[in-house]
Amino acid sequence: MKLLPSRRGVLRGGGALALSTGLGSALTSCSSTADDGVGPDGRVTIEMWHGQNDTARAVLKRLAADFERTHPHIRIDLGGGVLADAMLQKITAALASGAYPDIAYVFGSDLANVARSPETVDLTGRLGSDKVPWKNYWPSARAAVTINDRVRASPAVLDALAVVCNKKLFQEAGIPLPEAGWTWDDFIEIAKKLTDKAGGRFGTGWPGTGDEDTVWRIWPLLWDLGGDFMGEDGRSIGFAGQGARALGVVRDLARDKSVYIDPKPGSEQLYQVFNSGRMGMVPTGPWQLPDIRTAKIDYHVAPLPSFSGKPVTISGPDTWTLFDNGPARSKAARTFINWLAQPAQDVRWGVEAGSLPLSRTAEAEPVWRKHTKSVEGLTVFTKALETARVRPAHPAYPQVSQALGQAITSVLLGRSTPAAAMRSCAESANAALLIPR
Repeated sequence: MKLLPSRRGVLRGGGALALSTGLGSALTSCSSTADDGVGPDGRVTIEMWHGQNDTARAVLKRLAADFERTHPHIRIDLGGGVLADAMLQKITAALASGAYPDIAYVFGSDLANVARSPETVDLTGRLGSDKVPWKNYWPSARAAVTINDRVRASPAVLDALAVVCNKKLFQEAGIPLPEAGWTWDDFIEIAKKLTDKAGGRFGTGWPGTGDEDTVWRIWPLLWDLGGDFMGEDGRSIGFAGQGARALGVVRDLARDKSVYIDPKPGSEQLYQVFNSGRMGMVPTGPWQLPDIRTAKIDYHVAPLPSFSGKPVTISGPDTWTLFDNGPARSKAARTFINWLAQPAQDVRWGVEAGSLPLSRTAEAEPVWRKHTKSVEGLTVFTKALETARVRPAHPAYPQVSQALGQAITSVLLGRSTPAAAMRSCAESANAALLIPR
């Protein structure tokens, strides 16, 4: 199975960087002009901008058809015609015009800005059911859709970051496969040993564009060192002191020439290098396993390394965000997303479209258990959800991410030291946090 390009950047949400500055004025000027969606026969039609293509779209289409058979009073219009990477731009324009869908696939990192619109439905107390209680969702899924203690969307897709290793290259280098508890020093040393400059082989890879695909990989290092997005004063970043050490890992990989730096957005080239057998380790999510298996790479999945020896990773939930087109359509939209989250549907979505179960109940489903037995390493990703963290749902996150991305890239390319890059990052990021929103 091959997922849509945007799922490979599930934790990216890069579109927010270009649009968040002007988002507030566009969103607050909205007014709905849509009808109530109820036809002469009493059937309610809801419009869903799903953001998917290829395999994932086909899965969602089958799920919608099954839903309509069991809920004959609701019809799902899978319209929108835009992939997830372009969703923020389309939603922004739609809200400004007053003609918007009932449900849209919104990156978790874009939710804080989208939720500023008064047309975004507040799902507090309305998400979950007897089959999937709210507290049964993984903590990272709950955190990703909660802003200022209010539930502003429903989790749609859940992932986590781990390290996939090429067993053949490890064996040839005489290196034991890493297991839980390994450190970033181990990672650096192993990457160096796996590198063969003459043979065009790299120890690992890192996106070098400075976008969110570059940034989300550094957050587990910052968290593990005690950093956070916001400092205690609420006016400055909370990782200025930890940033230089985290960037030191990037510097060491670049110094050893053991890292393939992907110059293009989306990490496509990085994954091609791994799938061609010329990279020893790649930090990635479960969405990449189908391609790795198709490439016939004999692989091993290890949890992310850490500084502390304790498990730490990042999860990237994306969301189904609801918009208010009247009581009938809003109720129908809630009914559909709650149905999607029930274990039977959630497991189908996860198995067929390459995601992780949204809840512990879904994880326990026999179909999911059977699936994990047939896919090497999938349980490592699922276990990581127990301690995974998510990026903050904060309107200034895109600007802070942009500053951090520039810092990472400057160190990767040898243009700056970790300390100097972090000083520049802190200056730009702190300025962004002071802008009223």
